[in-house]
Amino acid sequence: MTILLAGVVSAQQKPATGYAPVNGLKIYYEIHGEGEPVVLLHGAFMTITSNWTAPWGNGTTNWIAELSKTRKVIAVEMQGHGRTADIDRDISPENLADDVSALLDHLKIPSADIIGYSLGGGAAMQCAIRHPEKVRKVVIISFAFRSDGWVKEKNDAMPKITAEAFKGSPIETEYKKLSPTPDKFADFVNHLKASAVKPYDFGADKFKATKAPMFFIHGDADGVRLDHISEMFSLKGGGISGDLGTRSASRLAILPDTTHVTLMNRMTTIVPMVNDFLDAKPQRQ
Repeated sequence: MTILLAGVVSAQQKPATGYAPVNGLKIYYEIHGEGEPVVLLHGAFMTITSNWTAPWGNGTTNWIAELSKTRKVIAVEMQGHGRTADIDRDISPENLADDVSALLDHLKIPSADIIGYSLGGGAAMQCAIRHPEKVRKVVIISFAFRSDGWVKEKNDAMPKITAEAFKGSPIETEYKKLSPTPDKFADFVNHLKASAVKPYDFGADKFKATKAPMFFIHGDADGVRLDHISEMFSLKGGGISGDLGTRSASRLAILPDTTHVTLMNRMTTIVPMVNDFLDAKPQRQ
């Protein structure tokens, strides 16, 4: 009986997987759990596994397992990453956002919450700008809506990235394990770098005009300038005294002693805040 029950539990936990034909791509996705839909968008060079279920820190911090306890989690591998092949097109937040919108259409999901980390955070922002009808709420983990929002050292480092620097790393290993073109890692790195070094600006007016509430989550040493974080939050209604009137539906969290990479170690702190944000009613006093 114990063996049979274990088998049933295992079967229930197995995700639905597929490839969605959108915008010249076959995007790999996984669906875990049931409930209100939330889309997970990974960072640059990452995959579903390495971003959301990797053995961070002293143990495994499985974001998907936690979030799927109460939600339908749609985890995506974006252009060129993981099991999704690359194509001749910029790996830009705008293009990635269009892919997410098309994926939701493919899955017949009218709208969803979106959680994006790093590059995925940029794609989540652009979903709110370009496809507002598809987006309910957005959680952005460490991204800037202008390229000058990053500290100079981070912008200076990006053009120096090479495939050789990843030799033997988990990033290279995961790529060769999952990619439909495992021998093209160097091409992928160069393509992603070429897209990443281009100056960008999503536009303060467009950003301010977005309807979806946003939750900005940063580390105090994550490479995004603190004044830029403040600017983003202010554009979404932050920076007021909530005791004197209606508070913004958007939120801000800055975690101490936390970098861009180690933000992913903070799952036990971040996920409860995310759940509270996603569950909150549109207006709070």
